[in-house]
Amino acid sequence: MADIVTIDRPDVVALIATMADRFTAGDRTEAVALALRRLGDAPVRTGSLFGVLRGTVRVAEGVDLTEPLPYEPTEAETGAEIDR
Repeated sequence: MADIVTIDRPDVVALIATMADRFTAGDRTEAVALALRRLGDAPVRTGSLFGVLRGTVRVAEGVDLTEPLPYEPTEAETGAEIDR
């Protein structure tokens, strides 16, 4: 398993930095981990999406990718503390 991931796309790096500032007090690693955890919790689609390689991405039946995600308050908003 890799210890380091390199991202060369400037738009993706800027997005990670912006979201890290907004959600994790600037911790880019935690911002990426948060995004991947959310992505991992999302249902998978059975129909194909049209992207770079047609048919390589699948999403579960009945999932509307244009529907907004339900709002979940962050620990900072709820006052909850994280055990570390």
